[in-house]
Amino acid sequence: MSRTDVHRYRILEKRSAGGRLGAEEGRELYACDLLDLGAAAQKVTPRLLPDAVTFVVDRNISYTNVCTVGCDFCAFHVAPGAAGAYVLPREEILRKVGELAELDGTQVLIQGGIHPDLGLDYYLEMIRAIRERFPRIHIHSFSAIELDVLSRKCGVPLPELFRMFKEAGLNSLPGGGAEILVERVRQKISPRKISSARWLEVMETAHRAGLKTTATMVFGLGETLEERITHLLRLRELQDRTGGFRSFIPWSFVPFAPASGVRNESRTLEVGRPSGGDDYLKTVAVSRLMLDNFRHIQSGWLTEGMRLGQIALAFGCDDMGGTLIEDKVLEPTGIRVNTRRDDLIRLIRDAGFIPVQRDTNYDIVKIFD
Repeated sequence: MSRTDVHRYRILEKRSAGGRLGAEEGRELYACDLLDLGAAAQKVTPRLLPDAVTFVVDRNISYTNVCTVGCDFCAFHVAPGAAGAYVLPREEILRKVGELAELDGTQVLIQGGIHPDLGLDYYLEMIRAIRERFPRIHIHSFSAIELDVLSRKCGVPLPELFRMFKEAGLNSLPGGGAEILVERVRQKISPRKISSARWLEVMETAHRAGLKTTATMVFGLGETLEERITHLLRLRELQDRTGGFRSFIPWSFVPFAPASGVRNESRTLEVGRPSGGDDYLKTVAVSRLMLDNFRHIQSGWLTEGMRLGQIALAFGCDDMGGTLIEDKVLEPTGIRVNTRRDDLIRLIRDAGFIPVQRDTNYDIVKIFD
């Protein structure tokens, strides 16, 4: 064994023994053997029950595809007034939540573009209507950028805005819009989006207001491995302060091509070769090893595919995320889904784990042993 291999082995041993890894050690993890990295990640993966992998029955609803931010990597959004632009009326949103309730779902994730004409009342009335008609559904909705823009547009400070949303019935926030929390990358892929510091500030304000959130990372956007580690360390530092992140979800960028018929044919992001399966699995394992204060890491089966999503369960993921009746954000890239509870139960079992249905708070709903 070379001196370099010994050094990497000692990094894995340090983390297995409960030590905290720094930036240099995190970068070194990417040079470790893939299987060694996965084994080390599995050793430090907490689970609700022995050999359990959890999932939630939920639904994503995209209330509008109109967006003025115009990120180069997004195949979903259209400009105001463009062909195909839409805003879902409240009754259509309620109909979709009703379909979720009929499937015994417990969580709805509502997100959309940055629409210039939607005001505070649209959002609050939507939440109130869902809460009134479906009191048992957990409303896990609206990204940091949506709420930041709404705060600025309406002149309502974030703490007050979060109080109003909580009072209306909002339960928690998803972690979308993080991409890579490094300004060099953000200026390249989404220069009109909120900064890394502002994304973290919005999340910290939500945590202080009593709203738990998730955290995400989209990689394969032309970032360096060092910048991925910086992203993880910034999440870890905020988690140290607030404890407000429930889980972390990493996934790779899904490229789209003009020939695919995507609406946004003038926008293609030059990122080079898409991330492969080995890169995804390494990033999952590295995330588990670096994020020592995150209890849950979700498998990104939606973007990575079912098989790779299963393999990720042996690389530090303890959760399969949610079922998806539809996903309008990824649909323009060619990814179409209609995944139900039985599908995730089968995938988890076939991977050698015990399926456990949970709610958003990671309380057990049902064990499928």
